[in-house]
Amino acid sequence: MDKLYLDNAATTYPKPPAVAQAVYSCIANSGVNINRGCYAAAYELEEQVLDTRQLLCGLFHGPDCRNVIFTKNVTESLNVLLKGFLREGDHVLTSSMEHNAVMRPLVQLEKAGISFTRVPCDGQGRLDPDALERCLRPNTRLLVMTHASNVCGTVLPIAQAGDFCRAHGLRFFVDSAQTAGVLDLDMEAMHIDALAFTGHKGLLGPQGTGGFLLAEGLAAELEPLLSGGTGSISHTEDVPAFLPDRFEPGTLNLPGIAGLRQGLLFLRETGIANIRQHEQALAQRFLQGLRPLEEEGQLRILAGGEERVGVVSVQTLKKELSQAAFELDDRFGIMTRVGLHCAPAAHRTLGSYPVGAIRFSFGWYNTPRQTDRALEALGEVCRGA
Repeated sequence: MDKLYLDNAATTYPKPPAVAQAVYSCIANSGVNINRGCYAAAYELEEQVLDTRQLLCGLFHGPDCRNVIFTKNVTESLNVLLKGFLREGDHVLTSSMEHNAVMRPLVQLEKAGISFTRVPCDGQGRLDPDALERCLRPNTRLLVMTHASNVCGTVLPIAQAGDFCRAHGLRFFVDSAQTAGVLDLDMEAMHIDALAFTGHKGLLGPQGTGGFLLAEGLAAELEPLLSGGTGSISHTEDVPAFLPDRFEPGTLNLPGIAGLRQGLLFLRETGIANIRQHEQALAQRFLQGLRPLEEEGQLRILAGGEERVGVVSVQTLKKELSQAAFELDDRFGIMTRVGLHCAPAAHRTLGSYPVGAIRFSFGWYNTPRQTDRALEALGEVCRGA
């Protein structure tokens, strides 16, 4: 049975062949650390890491490649940003469509005297920028929000939110987990102060890679969450004040960064606009094919906004969700994700909590024929064939 991977919102698969080759080559042919070894192999690998920073800075229109900080994933990045920036008495705005990568740190920070307001989105996951004004308080210091929902694919109005933050003197942090490498992100034009990204989704890199970019001046307002050896200014036990060292203690995932670099080069060669168009076309094809099943009362589509990424979620109405997802994999080789997708807030907003949904998420390597195959299989599972 040919397997069909439709879980690209969790991690993209397959990767461009050069990604795996770069990871292997780094381990097999280099295997050194940067910022420590004073020899050619270390300098050569450091050039690759620098090039990766430059590629990310260019992709996101960041201020300087030194402001690119590497972490393990977007979750770690958001924890570093939120816990390093917020202080007792601060108030935060966020959307009602957030992933737990945002919500769990905020709930945790409540115990430290920090409050937050969930700005309500509608039943399609859309945020009205005017709602931000109604939730503003005198002690509001930050807006943190996702760029697109990992549940229904709706794209949130990041540019308008950035204008709002600039007008009210707020810092603006963005979770780009579902959009980096798929939608255009311009930190300067969108007034984004900190952009958290993950390497293993739209950027087509390996798991265990990610990071964040900082606007100029923000680093001084962030207390490092971790500290330790950096290979720089080793004569002092103080945390370095300069970037990227201030937020990069310990040994980086260098094989992962080498792989991420190849993913970024593939994106540059292929073109983000082409990737976006391809994934959105597959999602629209899938949505259109779902309509007859919805009209039969076999399933409910979790509605998304007009502007969306390649994510579609459904609830099967005559079969338990996990059973339907199991049959899709067991009988048809179709891999999806079922449940609450680490986003209970989004499911509450969409009216799918606590049951959850089955998520189909499309990537660059999926095809229209595969989309039709998934539709046919889902129809058989729903109808009990």
